[in-house]
Amino acid sequence: MLFKKIVAAYDGSKAGNKALDKAIDLCKMTPGATLEVLHVYDFPRFYVADGFAPVPTSVNQDFYELAQRTVDEASHRLKLAGLNDAKVELAQGQPAEMILEYVKEHGNDLIVIGSRGLGGIREFVLGSVSHNVVQHAHIPVLVVK
Repeated sequence: MLFKKIVAAYDGSKAGNKALDKAIDLCKMTPGATLEVLHVYDFPRFYVADGFAPVPTSVNQDFYELAQRTVDEASHRLKLAGLNDAKVELAQGQPAEMILEYVKEHGNDLIVIGSRGLGGIREFVLGSVSHNVVQHAHIPVLVVK
């Protein structure tokens, strides 16, 4: 089966870079295939007792700027690969949910995602983004190590 509308979930991690490289390769090998790269970021939340502590605006701005740099990096990698017509999207929210929502809205037929992201201990406790995407996706998911 050939995939025509590929989305790569990209977070700038080592595995994310490998996943983007694999998505680029798949797109180049399939005539007429398109590639969309999606970077999802979320603002930090600090739990205090029964609620959330306010997060300083400057911290949220730092997270947004990092997300924008990650998108710029993905765009640069696509240009180096010669995929000038590939789209790069930035979304804010819970990564797994946003990836699944994106593919549903855009009619993608393959998700390419790295096996481990930048989540660290949070990822270990809450379950990895790639695991959640694999469990809930209605289209094939290629997990790249």
